[in-house]
Amino acid sequence: MLRRNGGSTVVNANPAIGDLALLGDTRTAALADGQGRIVWLCLPRFDGEPVFGALIAGPGGGQFRLGPIDQAEVIDRRYRPGSTVLETTWRVGSAEMLLTEGMISDVTASLLPTFCLVRRLEVRGDTTSCALCFDPRFGIERREPHVRATRTALVCEDQGTALSLTVDRDVALRPGRMQRIVLEPDRPLTVVLNATYRGPLSHVSPQAAWRALAEDDARWRRWSSGIKFDGPFANAVERSLITLRLLTYSPSGAPVAAPTTSLPELLGGGRNWDYRYAWPRDASIGIGAFLGVGLAEQARAFLYWLLHASRLDRPRLPVLLTLHGRPAPSDREIQQWPGYADSRPVRFGNSAREQHQLDGYGWVLDAMWLMVRAGYRLYGETWRAAQALADLVADRWREPDAGLWEVRGEPAHYVHSKLMAWLALDRALGIANSHKVSAKRRVRWTQERDALRADILANGVDADRGIFVRAYGRTDLDAALLILPLIGLEPPDSPRTIATIAAIRRELAAGGPLLYRYPPGEDGLAGREGAFLPCSFWLAQALAATGAADDATALLENLTNFGGPLGLYSEEVDPTTGGLLGNYPQALTHATLIQAALAIREATTDRAVTPAQPRTPREPAL
Repeated sequence: MLRRNGGSTVVNANPAIGDLALLGDTRTAALADGQGRIVWLCLPRFDGEPVFGALIAGPGGGQFRLGPIDQAEVIDRRYRPGSTVLETTWRVGSAEMLLTEGMISDVTASLLPTFCLVRRLEVRGDTTSCALCFDPRFGIERREPHVRATRTALVCEDQGTALSLTVDRDVALRPGRMQRIVLEPDRPLTVVLNATYRGPLSHVSPQAAWRALAEDDARWRRWSSGIKFDGPFANAVERSLITLRLLTYSPSGAPVAAPTTSLPELLGGGRNWDYRYAWPRDASIGIGAFLGVGLAEQARAFLYWLLHASRLDRPRLPVLLTLHGRPAPSDREIQQWPGYADSRPVRFGNSAREQHQLDGYGWVLDAMWLMVRAGYRLYGETWRAAQALADLVADRWREPDAGLWEVRGEPAHYVHSKLMAWLALDRALGIANSHKVSAKRRVRWTQERDALRADILANGVDADRGIFVRAYGRTDLDAALLILPLIGLEPPDSPRTIATIAAIRRELAAGGPLLYRYPPGEDGLAGREGAFLPCSFWLAQALAATGAADDATALLENLTNFGGPLGLYSEEVDPTTGGLLGNYPQALTHATLIQAALAIREATTDRAVTPAQPRTPREPAL
């Protein structure tokens, strides 16, 4: 928001996370607040250094503002249906000001540079003035750029990165200086930002860029028209699928967990992580989401990335990787940056890469099995990789691991990890029904799967309460156990499964539809965290899978309110305020929303079928 400070107007440095809009081109992404400021953009990729970093680097961290000069009321903010183009409308006195903006994804059939951000501002009603401030900064030090002006553009350069700003007005632009521009009805202002990294810099005229954005808008609408999903959650599913695709790095197919780093899980706290990397788990869940709505091409692209990215570590499955399948850098704390709302430290890199997480193997083999169940045969290399992963699970399932939640502490025998290891062996055996495998391997997988199930039931169940617990030898709960009705270890309506779901809903409740991942404070880190949104979507999915479709529907309707008018979600919610917390938008949250909606569709469709029209039963997909 804007606030007045004496005679000047100052922009609040900390817009609410949920008020930020995503602009993306499948190579990088920007976040824009409700007053027309781009406060986050990394170049040349999601995991590059920010050129606009005010979101976590503070007022001098770089921003790109185009919008009202004075306090203005946002009267509408939305994405065009089926598109990535964002429209923000303000009331400015007796006039209305509309900002239309987007990044161009498909540049293959044109002479456009690989990065092209287009912003157009127009006024309806009275003539008024707008503010334009272009203030890029570079490096950890937030260096000011080297500046030069050409006949057509303002160019800002620093160590291989070059930015070109073009405006369809005769204005004297200087980085960091606010420019007042008069806007008249029927004469919009178009601003174009192009960028390059260690390559030639192209200047695109505002008129050409605006036409290119319109063409890109049409391409996104055509893609969205291929989504096969009807029902009350169709809009939320469509926006989540678009978001997942925007968060997929198109040159390699890597799904980035989020385009941000260090947005806090607790305001003012230190639970701030870098999510600008790719987790195989997220890729696997994405495969199920895309397959469920008929977008097999995206599902296959995720699988290809998994195979490419894991080839150097096989049969070990890394916890996370860079966008090009390399080991992610370790945590590096940026001490001089204040962080979002004074939440420190700011981190680049993620040390979770060193952990052993057993559950990832189950997610990946389940994704391959989903492809096979959908009618696709695995290539020879893919099936060989799957066999190697299953062999490793058979070898190592008796070892403790770090668990799904990357707890900072000693490894433990987490029940969710054991369940996913069981799933890995079960899915490998399922794929083996249609793919060649040696009899010796099949026997070993079967024996280890059965031994693993017996071990889980002997050590992972609280016999007095009749529920599954978080880890062997413990009595607390883990919301990740909500996968129980989806995997087939027991029937979805088994007493233990139903009791576990009820206990999680009761004991991990964070208010309303929200859940904590595990009992707050039980993760070896200082302070508490917010409620974890994917867990609530897993709860809706679990309820649908166990026959409680009406309860699941009501829960999902409540949860979708947290996405606001933009339909974007972070990983956590502050249970007290309802505000979003953590890196944003979060791919895992959007994927689990889709899975919950698919499970509700499946449950309600099955319920509507009469006995005279039997359906072939299908296992719920992860």
